[in-house]
Amino acid sequence: MPDVIFTGPEGRLEGRFSPPPRPRAPVAMILHPHPQGGGTMNDRITQALYKTFVKRGFAVLRFNFRGVGRSQGTFDNGIGELSDAAAALDWVQSFHPEAQTTWIAGFSFGAWIGMQLLMRRPEIRGFISVAPPANMYDFSFLAPCPSSGIIVQGTGDEVVTASAVQKLVDKLRTQKGITIHHDEIRGANHFFEHELDQLMKSVDNYLDMRLSPDSPIR
Repeated sequence: MPDVIFTGPEGRLEGRFSPPPRPRAPVAMILHPHPQGGGTMNDRITQALYKTFVKRGFAVLRFNFRGVGRSQGTFDNGIGELSDAAAALDWVQSFHPEAQTTWIAGFSFGAWIGMQLLMRRPEIRGFISVAPPANMYDFSFLAPCPSSGIIVQGTGDEVVTASAVQKLVDKLRTQKGITIHHDEIRGANHFFEHELDQLMKSVDNYLDMRLSPDSPIR
């Protein structure tokens, strides 16, 4: 899991990168929760998402947004952080240009940034959004949402209301051409404090289905 430093819009960004294990290996990028709430690339959900993609043979990057850890710059309310994510994906692609497909995964604030990146980057074929903050940020930019993915939410989340996430899921499901999976983890709070295993089981089941050669979702 080599430490990497690459250039972002506001100076250097710090990350951890697992290189592609084979030519044409797919790429995944993992985005961490809110920097002002203590979110870093070493958050346990961010790390668990990183590890599951590494195990599946992806080239995987997780990194610190501007102003976090050794990343330069200061918090920019999501605008600069979206630019950081775009620069990070550019860096992976310059290192590994022959990637077959690209996935994005994010937790909380990272899920919001990831879904915005989805709109800008047609090469992103799948997403995993854990506790996307649908009651705190506007997700109306997903019009239309360009790829299929899964949204996982805890029913006991005290930060992001399950009903706001359900509304987002319902809206995305009216769209043709994509499939949105939605799993609720009973009793889980925002940080899946005691339910990390159930969260990752949900993610892994979804990835098993999507990455299978006979997956109904392309």
